[in-house]
Amino acid sequence: MKIFGKQTQAGRTALIVFALVAIFAASGRQLAAQSASESDVQKIILDSDIGDDIDDAFALALAESSPKLQLLGVTTAWGNTDLRARLTARFLAETGHGDMQVYAGPATHAKSLFTQAKWAEAGPKSAGGWPDAVDFILDTIRRYPGQITLVSIAPFTNVGAAIDRDPATFRKLRRVVIMGGSVRRGYGDLGYLPDHGPDPEYNILTDIPAAKKLFTSGVPLYVMPLDSTQLKLDEVLRNTLFSQDTRVTNALVSLYEEWTASTQNPTPTLFDAMAVAATIDPALCPTQAMHLEVDDRGYTRETPGAPNANVCLASDSDRFFHFYIPALLRTQEH
Repeated sequence: MKIFGKQTQAGRTALIVFALVAIFAASGRQLAAQSASESDVQKIILDSDIGDDIDDAFALALAESSPKLQLLGVTTAWGNTDLRARLTARFLAETGHGDMQVYAGPATHAKSLFTQAKWAEAGPKSAGGWPDAVDFILDTIRRYPGQITLVSIAPFTNVGAAIDRDPATFRKLRRVVIMGGSVRRGYGDLGYLPDHGPDPEYNILTDIPAAKKLFTSGVPLYVMPLDSTQLKLDEVLRNTLFSQDTRVTNALVSLYEEWTASTQNPTPTLFDAMAVAATIDPALCPTQAMHLEVDDRGYTRETPGAPNANVCLASDSDRFFHFYIPALLRTQEH
């Protein structure tokens, strides 16, 4: 306040009060924004059978890169889980996340081809063995009840074991997001030719008893089946991504080259990456409530009854890749 060009004591006091109010208001807005930003970050565990098909590596790359996810650990499932853990640990180290812990689930007999074994064998060994994946899953749920999203992109062996060991704790998950199942479309049903109908999908078929336990567990379940996950990383998209020369793209290139040499297939299908992407942005794969049952042949059948799953039956491949590639590159150092 000024009177005839001279500032009074009352005026100076008013100005000081005004300034302090402005400072506290700005601080409040900053804290509120920070709190909102932190509340948007989801705590997740990624359960993966990385090393066979290449899509697990693309899913892991997105999970570790997204500021919307706090990846608490990676668990390996099915087959040679020790070698899968070595591959995971090497990938995390080469992409700047070497401090992240990796856990191995029970080893099983697998008929699938470990296409990236050579790359994995150059990864670190764990003296005394890798920590137990099922213990880690349950311990983490106990530490953060109602906060953990389990993203499972593998046969559900670890999931089934966790349910068997402590079903009450398993039910304290915030939700489970899976790549699994085939509801109305099967392998190769891409909309260009008449659909041939659902197939027994690999992750379900490989461990049917564990899948049945998951679908009847009572945990909020989000299902990304073959209907919405057959996302082809074609030549143009590969060139766009692989030409960026970042730590994560360089690691993906190495794994891709080993995978394609083993399979003689130049075009990956990023099934598993959609499960991670939809965890970050559900609009990429909108779901509808359904009741699904896993039958003895590994089919996921639509049946009458109260919904037990939120299922994505269609997605936009172009929209997915416009999300995926920038998200992967945004936080990477060249």
